[in-house]
Amino acid sequence: MSASPSLLWFRDDLRLADNPALTALAEAGAPVAALYVFDEDSPGLRPLGGAAKWWLAQSLRALRAELEQFGIPLILCRGPATRLVPEVAAALGAARVAFNGRSGAQAAKVDHAVAARLAAEDRQVLAFCAHLLHPPGSVRGGAGRMPRTFSAFQRAAMKDRRLTPPLGAPNRLKGMAHPPEGEALDSFGLEPEHPDWAGGLRTAWTVGEKAAQARLSAFIREDLAGYAGGRDLPAADHVSRLSPHLSFGELSPRQVLFAIRHAADAGTVPGSDADKFEAEIYWREFSHHLLAEVPDLARRNIQEAFDPFPWRECPGELKAWQKGRTGYPLIDAGLRQLWQTGWMHNRVRMAVASFLTKHLLIDWREGEAWFWDTLVDADAASNPASWQWVAGSGLDAAPYFRIFNPVTQGEKFDPDGTYVRTFVPELARLPARLIHKPWTADADTLAAAGVRLGITYPRPLVDHAAARERALRALESTRKS
Repeated sequence: MSASPSLLWFRDDLRLADNPALTALAEAGAPVAALYVFDEDSPGLRPLGGAAKWWLAQSLRALRAELEQFGIPLILCRGPATRLVPEVAAALGAARVAFNGRSGAQAAKVDHAVAARLAAEDRQVLAFCAHLLHPPGSVRGGAGRMPRTFSAFQRAAMKDRRLTPPLGAPNRLKGMAHPPEGEALDSFGLEPEHPDWAGGLRTAWTVGEKAAQARLSAFIREDLAGYAGGRDLPAADHVSRLSPHLSFGELSPRQVLFAIRHAADAGTVPGSDADKFEAEIYWREFSHHLLAEVPDLARRNIQEAFDPFPWRECPGELKAWQKGRTGYPLIDAGLRQLWQTGWMHNRVRMAVASFLTKHLLIDWREGEAWFWDTLVDADAASNPASWQWVAGSGLDAAPYFRIFNPVTQGEKFDPDGTYVRTFVPELARLPARLIHKPWTADADTLAAAGVRLGITYPRPLVDHAAARERALRALESTRKS
């Protein structure tokens, strides 16, 4: 057994269970130190948005507490990983460095550069895939390339028999006695101070690996049954809320997938509900495999035919959309939920994205950037892939003529108006038949509900029918170009 210490480099894998890099070092038997590098300097890496930075700070605190139980220090550094990881390894005298790679092409370049420098210094490098079910580039269709539709991708991925059950947390870990000091977490500036806008996030979320595991258990026990039918109702709770835990690796997709399958096999949840949720896990997988092939997924249209699309530059309308002041209650409720909690129900995300790109004809990249900054689950792959899917410019995109009607979407999926009343309280006293279209209410009804259109609640930014026709003309011209 080597006495030289080992270094674990944490990335998007802030957990102890099902962490193959950690398991490999535990099996090596040497003392372990852990490192997290807050890297906004390496070329091509996208800096985190504000809400994600807040989550990262809480997750690192939780991880540090878990590691302390084993006497393992968590060293924090800020700067380029290509310099800092080898420097810390040298300072420790580490014989080996283990890490779990990331899916983005630019992140992979950083991984390869770090690994090459470590190897040049005669340190053993142990690299694993833990953020996805299947390594990027490993899912291939009949043509020998990544399938271009989601359904084909999922079918091909599910044929991979190499998928093994998740690992438990190591039972035996030994920390390094006198590690070098890193930087203070507070020095990273991850949390807002003046103003402190994170109060709603603190109320809405509990962060860390233990919280993630508890959330997964509660979802399977209480909400997975009925998921297939209930997941589209934003006022119901048939959603997992696991996305930020997956984004930061407090849970692995393998842990989620096997837990869902186990519940279905045991008969505690219907197979149809488990299958529907499993498809959501594979949509995440599809997006990350796409990101590995398209590094600039958040910047360019996957379908080049969309490049000449006549997007409108309307800062005022964009601002109204961001603030949840469009005059369409379902859209406004979603955007206010996002600002208050750092999260938005998935059905509403689609309606909100459709409204921006098709009702307002504002570039999908503007919406993607807003989500990137305000979502706690902002994901470098799923975020742009989903925006491009709605806009029509992405892989396996929604048909160009699909334009969500924000009124009928509200009436169908929030029929009692419960979701709108929660996040647009100025409309709370309107009857359900009018709450998704307050501009159609008569003066007496509005007065009784305390609603003054244009004052306490805005009139619609655009008329749905006119906006739909405008969007179809623009989309049709692009389709013919």
